[in-house]
Amino acid sequence: MSKKYIFIPFLMLLINSTIWSQKKSLHTSFIKETISVDGKFNEEAWSTAEAATDFVMFEPDNGKPISSSKKTEVKILYDDNAIYIAATMYDEDPLKIQREITNRDVFGVSDHFGVYINGFNDGQQDFRFFVSAAGVQMDCLATEDFEDFSWDAIWDSKVLQTSFGWTVEMKIPYAALRFSAAKKQTWGINFMREIKRDVQKYTWNLVDASIGAVIPQAGVLEGIENIDTPTRLFLIPYSSAYYQHNDIGSETTFKAGLDLKYGINDSFTLDAILVPDFGQTKFDNAILILEPFEQQFQENRPFFTEGTDMFTKGNLFYSRRIGLGSTTEVTTKDNEVIDNYPNTVDLINAVKISGRTKKGLGVGFLNAVTEKTFATLKDTITQFRRKEILEPLTNYNVLVFDQRFNQNSSVTFINTNTTRNGSFRDANVSGLLFDLNTQANSYNLYGDFKYSTINDIQDYNGFKTSLNFAKTSGKYRYLLSGKYISENYDVNDLGIIFFTNYHGFLANGSYRILNPTRYFNTFKVEQEVNVEVQNTFGKLQEAWYKALIKGTNLNNDYFEFAFFANPFVNYDFYEPREHNRYVFIPKRMSSYFGVEMNRNHAFTMDVTVSGAWYDEEGRHNYGFFASPKYRFNDKFSLAYALDYLNKKNDRGWVETTDDAIVFAERNREYFQHDFTGKYALNEKMTLNLTARYYWSYAKNHDFFSLQNDGRLVTNTTYVENKDRNFNSWNFDFSYSWWFAPGSQLSFLYRNYALERTNLVERDFPTNFKNVWNNNLTSILSVSVRYFIDYNTVKNKF
Repeated sequence: MSKKYIFIPFLMLLINSTIWSQKKSLHTSFIKETISVDGKFNEEAWSTAEAATDFVMFEPDNGKPISSSKKTEVKILYDDNAIYIAATMYDEDPLKIQREITNRDVFGVSDHFGVYINGFNDGQQDFRFFVSAAGVQMDCLATEDFEDFSWDAIWDSKVLQTSFGWTVEMKIPYAALRFSAAKKQTWGINFMREIKRDVQKYTWNLVDASIGAVIPQAGVLEGIENIDTPTRLFLIPYSSAYYQHNDIGSETTFKAGLDLKYGINDSFTLDAILVPDFGQTKFDNAILILEPFEQQFQENRPFFTEGTDMFTKGNLFYSRRIGLGSTTEVTTKDNEVIDNYPNTVDLINAVKISGRTKKGLGVGFLNAVTEKTFATLKDTITQFRRKEILEPLTNYNVLVFDQRFNQNSSVTFINTNTTRNGSFRDANVSGLLFDLNTQANSYNLYGDFKYSTINDIQDYNGFKTSLNFAKTSGKYRYLLSGKYISENYDVNDLGIIFFTNYHGFLANGSYRILNPTRYFNTFKVEQEVNVEVQNTFGKLQEAWYKALIKGTNLNNDYFEFAFFANPFVNYDFYEPREHNRYVFIPKRMSSYFGVEMNRNHAFTMDVTVSGAWYDEEGRHNYGFFASPKYRFNDKFSLAYALDYLNKKNDRGWVETTDDAIVFAERNREYFQHDFTGKYALNEKMTLNLTARYYWSYAKNHDFFSLQNDGRLVTNTTYVENKDRNFNSWNFDFSYSWWFAPGSQLSFLYRNYALERTNLVERDFPTNFKNVWNNNLTSILSVSVRYFIDYNTVKNKF
């Protein structure tokens, strides 16, 4: 090979590495004077602090320097308790600065300032803190793939509006961060400014959009030395009261408990929850389930959402398994009926420990215990009641070791374990993950190997493995992926998985613009091919092609179009609900198109239309989503969303009899209406309204028997009524007041109802009336949580 052709790639790698090494540096100083967080920067120390300036645009016009009229300056100071940040945002027209007041962690239509802190400077995880021009706080734990805004730290900030723009002053205690125990600290740091009316984001250290990784492109903060951090011990006692009323009667409940957070050192933290109370968490969106899989619920309990990023590695931890409820089928005797079947399993306690050493080893440990739970059965003749165990006393455990290296790579071991008391099913799953990136973050090799062991009436083991290679930089990018999942791979005791016993291959290629063009601010084209083959029979489980186009125009309206083609017959191995049986799925294609108006307008609208067509006479789907929103002012907004889907001549399982596996051809529809409203009295006090009405039905008109070859033949003898009509109503109206850092007073009025029947009612008003008449439950609750810092209490005595 010519030396010229060897030299050119080497030169390109050198150029990439040189660009990669261009990191700005900011030096901070130790202070002894007290900083008042008031946004005024009156203290003498601010006048001599080094300033971070010369911001550059991150998006849309990546790399463009900020204009002199929007100059931005940031300074940092520190003491033994916290770091302090002073940011000045100049604006030539301060009256145009957007200042919508939102709930915490909701960005809304407002200008923002943010600081990204990586205490280990390992290029892999940020602690991000944002303040809007209206004074609202947002914070998150960020990796390259995800920003976790469920994490809430305790920190202070103050915003001032000025004649030249706006300022923000922040105090971030060390308790809100994680860093090594080194005497001399070097942190990764970046600052972000968002100018909402122009839909522009700027960063202090250039984040090159042609490189797939953002976090390693931070600057460096130096100067923090020999800090004597205070004890990190926080107590959060709470008290709550509930009044519940329905057709059966009324009851009043009082609860009290305590959450504890303890900093083992500056790197590791222990969280414990005693006497849990999740009564004011967001309601679950119940839907009509006709598919063979369980409904996957969103986690809304703070303990299982805050700072759990390490435990979710490898997708082996589905926290709703803990206390979600039992899937055990109760066996009734002659003349017996189920008198009481608890919807949830109570959590007794839970603890988690997580942190990272100075050498980059992350360690996570989570343990939770749920109590023994019974169903009650009643003999309808003798009236005798007996109890049957739904869930035994159960211990859930997650253990993680995550080693980071080279600023952008990691190897992870994770183990999940479920142990049930007595002769019940136990499970253990282990996984080894790796994520390797080139120095310039241009290429990524990642994969896993996971092994599951189930101890039940019949023990079995299974495994899953995958290997993926991706180009992650430049205008043109691609991904090649392969995986194999064995038949007995099972993680459903503490994780969640739907599809097993197949191997597959995926190829994805994409093109994007990195800077605005004549017509678009952002634009991306993506194509993907996916093939999955079932292991036992060698039949296609999936085989599809996807084309996707999305972007924003110069008015910052967003659009997205996708087309899917399934050009081959494939087979569903899950719908028959019986091992080694499958049903034929015809060729099909589908598409959707969606638009979202620029969020800066007072009135905005999101609209999506979709459709699917099968190579089967009369079988098709179509759907529609629309969500108008109106912002009356910076405090008050209302939004409505309608989601509609119609499935014509859909086919699915209805029952397995002694003679056949029975399928039905049916018409299905669902309507979901969501209404939300927000009124902010100020940045710490809000009123929120959420209402949801869901109605879905399935009307069967023909029945079939499933043949061994997966085909359906007409069944003229089956006459059972397996129609479904499902209504669900939820209403929440809440008042929330963050009266002190980490301390909250909240009032909640909630009502809900649910109706299931096999009598299909097509009239909308009648359905809505029926669900309201179906034992509507109303709950009024008040809850107080108070944050206590051990150091504050100690200093008073």
